[in-house]
Amino acid sequence: MGNSKSGALSKEILEELQLNTKFTQEELCTWYQSFLKECPCGRITQQEFESIYSKFFPDSDPKAYAKHVFRSFDANSDGTLDFKEYVIALHMTTVGKTTQKLEWAFSLYDVDGNGSISKNEVHEIIMALFKMIRPEDVKLLPHDENTPEKRAEKIWRFFGKKEDDKLTEKEFIEGTLANKEILRLIQFEPQKVKEKKP
Repeated sequence: MGNSKSGALSKEILEELQLNTKFTQEELCTWYQSFLKECPCGRITQQEFESIYSKFFPDSDPKAYAKHVFRSFDANSDGTLDFKEYVIALHMTTVGKTTQKLEWAFSLYDVDGNGSISKNEVHEIIMALFKMIRPEDVKLLPHDENTPEKRAEKIWRFFGKKEDDKLTEKEFIEGTLANKEILRLIQFEPQKVKEKKP
């Protein structure tokens, strides 16, 4: 990771992150120092991640969704996130190209990691998303997507899949790029619901 005695980010990781993200050396070094303050051992556990994530959604229950987000960020599946995994995930989900974001979204929905998505996996992620929606905001959702079951069914129909079909990463990315309605359905942006309030 970095030089544990000085708390400095190793030159190799710094160069790799600069090459693979749009972040500057200054940004990366500042974030690394903050990361070490929050996680002195240099790694975030799933429990710590869930705790941090819950601060962003104080009026809901983001634990199930945070578990899936953590899984999708944990590139080496060791049960922790190191600084490199954290920054690459941050890059992909914020400033990454659309296809990179959709690749990440696919990995989020591919719960069992087998390279395809089932309708049950879509339902599992949508259920986790719904736990983050305040009940008063659920009431503002369109009737045909105001429950996890309805929204999962709607997503599956948009992809033209039968009940037991599987969705490949290519189909997921191409389908989402071709239909902005799918993009809206696979994510949850609290501000969008709030904007719809009368």
